Amino acid sequence: QLQLVESGGGLVQPGGSLRLSCAAPGFTLDAYAIGWFRQAPGKEREGVSCISRSGLSTYYVDSVKDRFTISRDNAKNTAYLQMNRLKSEDTAEYYCAAVALSGVQNMCVYGRATYWGQGTQVTVSS
Repeated sequence: QLQLVESGGGLVQPGGSLRLSCAAPGFTLDAYAIGWFRQAPGKEREGVSCISRSGLSTYYVDSVKDRFTISRDNAKNTAYLQMNRLKSEDTAEYYCAAVALSGVQNMCVYGRATYWGQGTQVTVSS
């Protein structure tokens, strides 16, 4: 079964940057669309950004457009979420997810994923 491992979370000041990584040790990710989701305490899970298997199609929730960039390196079996100009409202647990067949918008908007990682905490605070 595909296992996803996130890394790169941490504490950062407002305006700072972090890069999250999602790896699948022993598996190839190129058969899956990949998404990043987040959940803050007391809030529903939100699809932040998703990317197609080829990397040619991407989706971003409005609140992160022009600040976050999703990418993938299929040769390294890793997906990334570069987060710039971070805000306090970006504070959440971030999860990587994968699904074999899905449009990226459907994946992000409806949370259509088969496999989920354990999450990595991102805290934006001064």
